[in-house]
Amino acid sequence: MSTRDVTDATFEAEVLNSEKTIMVDFWAEWCGPCRAVSPILDAIATEHSDKIDIVKLNVDDNPETAMKYQITSIPAMKVFKGGQVVKTVIGAKPKPALEADLADYLK
Repeated sequence: MSTRDVTDATFEAEVLNSEKTIMVDFWAEWCGPCRAVSPILDAIATEHSDKIDIVKLNVDDNPETAMKYQITSIPAMKVFKGGQVVKTVIGAKPKPALEADLADYLK
């Protein structure tokens, strides 16, 4: 399964109430590093779909959720488990570095 979009309206149901570990990619269309990391996240989502779901939230279209989680620079990725943030990754990184950051959740 590749990544999917969430919104302010669907965030609680799809992320906070999920039984599964979810990584939220906070991004915007005008953000070059966000576009660079997007295919990497798609690959991780596909390769590790049994362990983690990756969703994308456009901060321009969904300012309420972005403000709630104090997103001040993008790309920002937050890992949620049981409705709580358990890990934050800021900035675009190559796939091996992102997989290392997520190692605890990809086992």
